[in-house]
Amino acid sequence: MQTARKRRGNDSTLHTATQNSTPVLKENAPQKKRQRFHFDLWFCLTLQNWILDFGRPIVMIILPLEWFPLNKPSAGDYFHMAYNVITPFLLLKLIERSPRALPRSAVYLCIITFVMGASIHLVGDSINHRLILSGYQLHLSVRENPIIKDLKPASLIDSFELLYYYDEQLGHLMWYIPFFIILFIYFTGCFTEAKEQKKIPVSGWLLLGPSALYYWYLVTEGQIAELFLLTFLAMVAMVIHQQRKGLSPDSNGLFLFCSFSVTVLLVALWVVYLWNDPVLRNKYSGLIYVPEPWSYYTLHIKENH
Repeated sequence: MQTARKRRGNDSTLHTATQNSTPVLKENAPQKKRQRFHFDLWFCLTLQNWILDFGRPIVMIILPLEWFPLNKPSAGDYFHMAYNVITPFLLLKLIERSPRALPRSAVYLCIITFVMGASIHLVGDSINHRLILSGYQLHLSVRENPIIKDLKPASLIDSFELLYYYDEQLGHLMWYIPFFIILFIYFTGCFTEAKEQKKIPVSGWLLLGPSALYYWYLVTEGQIAELFLLTFLAMVAMVIHQQRKGLSPDSNGLFLFCSFSVTVLLVALWVVYLWNDPVLRNKYSGLIYVPEPWSYYTLHIKENH
């Protein structure tokens, strides 16, 4: 009887020890996730942004026109198609690696809207670049462009203005708003107490410049300065809020925050540089004056060569 009691006692002790150890394992699991800097994802995201987004209009200019007739998709269009597939995939992988549970429904809705907006932009931007090859000047409005203002019937001009709206306004909003929402959602899960997790590795510092420079291009060419500033201010507010709890951004959150901080500086320098340009001032007369790089190219570089 005593032997049986001892066995029961040992079993109950072992069961209790197992139960007590289980929460410790669950608490340590997120810590292991937070310690790693996602260099592979940040590198792939930065590389494909530069090649498939920034490089898209450049490859259309460089490659011979005979290879891609104006009535067929161009090389830039294929770059855009690849971007529309690869970027949502990388964003989903980034969300999967978050050390904290994030609102999946909101993420999926943003991804769907992102793909739809980027696809709308694909069509509008494709036609827009063909117009450039025919003499369309980006620093002028649709109705002021020499190749469009004399079109007959005049209702055709309205159609081109609708195309411009889909390309530069609706497409950009449906593309960039969910993009920055996803990055902000990811950022909210990148906070930790561990000091060793609050440092950006050397690989992260090497990526910081190219990443920030691409976001500068995204903000200026996409005409989303207001959206970007709202996202950055929300990130600043999140940092202040979390610091009151004793938490700070981990290496991934710090990388994203520093990239955005450098982007703000680059956009400010760009605006100061073109502050007194009368032609660009006339076209970009909105709430915040941020000229597009390609408009600067057609106005000051292309015409001089």
